[in-house]
Formats: sequence, structure tokens, C-alpha cells
Amino acid sequence: MPMTITEKIIAAHCGRDAVAPGDFVYASVDIALGNDITAPIAIREFTEAGIERVWDRERVVLVPDHFTPNKDIASAQQSKVLRDFAHAQGLTHYWEVGRVGIEHALLPEQGVVGPGDLVIGADSHTCTYGGLGAFATGVGSTDLAAAMAIGTVWLRVPESMKFVFTGVRGRWIGGKDLILHTIGQIGVSGALYRAMEFTGPVIESLPMDDRLTMCNMAIEAGAKNGIVPPDRVTREYAEGRLERPAVYHASDPGATYAQTHEWDVSDLEPVVACPNLPENAKPVSAVAGVRLDQVVIGSCTNGRLSDLKVAASILRGRQVADGLRCIVIPATPEIEREALRRGWLEIFMEAGAVVSPPTCGPCLGGHMGVLAEGEVALATTNRNFTGRMGHPGSHVYLSGPAVAAASAVTGCITHPDEVA
Repeated sequence: MPMTITEKIIAAHCGRDAVAPGDFVYASVDIALGNDITAPIAIREFTEAGIERVWDRERVVLVPDHFTPNKDIASAQQSKVLRDFAHAQGLTHYWEVGRVGIEHALLPEQGVVGPGDLVIGADSHTCTYGGLGAFATGVGSTDLAAAMAIGTVWLRVPESMKFVFTGVRGRWIGGKDLILHTIGQIGVSGALYRAMEFTGPVIESLPMDDRLTMCNMAIEAGAKNGIVPPDRVTREYAEGRLERPAVYHASDPGATYAQTHEWDVSDLEPVVACPNLPENAKPVSAVAGVRLDQVVIGSCTNGRLSDLKVAASILRGRQVADGLRCIVIPATPEIEREALRRGWLEIFMEAGAVVSPPTCGPCLGGHMGVLAEGEVALATTNRNFTGRMGHPGSHVYLSGPAVAAASAVTGCITHPDEVA
């Protein structure tokens, strides 16, 4: 029976030759992930169930990234729960401040996740790892507790949707623009409990950073997972990096898809998602001139090295607009060090931006850039729901790093061509 790449990975992890959409399976997991918000609940459930040891100390991963460096006593207590559990269990994958980064940038960078893996995480953006050709999906904290104990997860096999991108990407078009365009076309429920498979010559031309960005936001269309079939780019990224051998899957000819969408993106402008849903996607020219109080460049969506490179190329020799706060957040310490070596952090600081240590921070209205009532932000993050970054009366627009950097210079939403 022909299968999609998502179906093949699930089948490989539940001991079956084939699976089909709608099947209920118990699948072994390669990585079970929790963070400083979700893992304390899982640890409590794990402990109250009387379980003494995790099923595999090398495959249970804890990343304190949302409120770190800790902003208050409550967040410090949350992180302490992770720290104490990680030390008691002898977990291989636990990082402290100074080494910790945003989980969905850190794990691929460190080779903890890779092609062919089945990854669950108590964080909805766990779907990021589909950019590597893995099946990765978010779960609740109690599901994480069970996986920590027995190394398996209960799943319903999702239907798959295929998205084919053709044409030639414009100068400023990256993975963020492609996924915002996609969500704008199908809506925030358009891929509900389905696998979003991204294919076509435009996807094949994307570097790994952009593939991770696209899969990161699959959940914003309601998807179970996003995935990019592995190719030369995947193999080059994985070589010499992974802790375990990569397994490269591909969809079979004749595999069944619930829907197929094909778009020529040759004329696509940079895309901005307007409040208060990612599906409110518009070309940047349609919202140009919206006044801003804050710009955030970072997050698990767009805090990688290539994102900082784009931002630095636009901010070099320019100044952040008077009255605007620009916050740049490298996603991991390694990204921050490399940006320092390349002189980009100096560019940001000379422009009048502030550089934050790696943290999820403002993305969830946590810290390092919370919005007040009536304030308007443009962010390279993944969600712009009401109150997402602070006060319910604030407003958040989403974009890629090029639009964000250009807008930081002018103080309003701006096409990068107007600045660079």
C-alpha cells in the first residue's frame, strides 16, 4: 500500500508494515520533550504514579527556555522542578542558563532530533522538527508523563495534505512568508489534525532554517505535524551532527492525500499576518504604514542564524526609529556566539536595538518585552492572538525578519525594499 512520509515514519515506530489515516496506534518515541511550563506538570504526574525511573535517560529531554533567565519566584520554582528532576534521573539532555536555548532551535542544532525520528513534546511547536524529515507533534503534559515512563505514545494516524510551491522566490521571501501565505489561504483550521507535507522546487531551494520555520507554524493551521521530505539539504545538515543514525523516508508515488494545493510564488510579496490570527495574512504593501511601538526579532520561528543575518544586513549603518523598541533574541548560545563573531550583535546595538539572551520571553507575553494596553508590535514569532504578548488591548502583527528589521528603522510596517 503506498504511504506518505508521515505514515511511513509512524508505521516504522509501531512495528507495522503499513498504517492508514484513522488507524489508532501505540508508537515508540525517539525523544520526549518538556519545558519549564509544561514539564513540571508531567513530572508531578510521573511522581504521583509511583514511577521511579524514566524509560531512557538519553531520550527524555528537558529545556527551561520560556521564562529563563527566571523573571520571578514562580518561574524560578518551575525551573527548579526541572533541574532537580534532571539531576535525580541523570538526564543526558538538560541545559542551564548560559547553555540553554529555545528548545525548537536547540534540539536540531545539537543533533538531538533528526530525520526519521518520532518526537513528541509538551509544546505545540514541537512540529518544528518536521523540517528535518521527522514526525514531530505536540502533546499534553500527562501524555508526556506517560511517554517519560514507558517510551510510547498513543496516536491516531493523520490524513496528509500536500503543498507544492513552484516558481522563483523573490529577494525577501523566506519560509515565514511561505507559511503565512499558506495559512492565509487555508485558515487556522484548514489542516485540522492533518499532516502538512511541503514539497516542490521552491521548498527544495530552501535552507534548513526556513524549512524548520515552515514546520514550526504548521500547528497554526491546526495540523498534527508539518514535514519536508529529506533531500540533499537535509543530508548536509544532518551529516556529522546527529546523535543517532538518520533514517530517510519519502512518500510513495500514488500515496493518498486529502487535499493538494499548488502555488506559484514568483510574485509573492513579503507577508504580514494582522491581528488577531495568523490566517489574517496580507502582502506587506497592504498594511504598510501601520505605526509600531515594538519590533521583536527572534523566537523558535525566526531566531536562527539566517534570520539574524537578514536583520543585520538591513540594520547595518541605520538607526532604530525614535520611540520604538527593537528586541533581538538569538535562539541559542551558539547562534549568539556566531552572530557576535560576525559582528551582527554590534550592528544591532549600534542601531539602538537591545540583544536578549536566548529565551522564548516576549513570544508568550512572558518577559523581555511584554506589551502595554494599546501598544502595537511586529514580531517574527508565530502567534498573534489577543493578549498573546501582553495586555489584551495590545496588537501583534507577524512577519519575517526582513520586514521586521525594515519596520524597526522606519517605525511603521515597511517593505524591505523601502529601506535596503
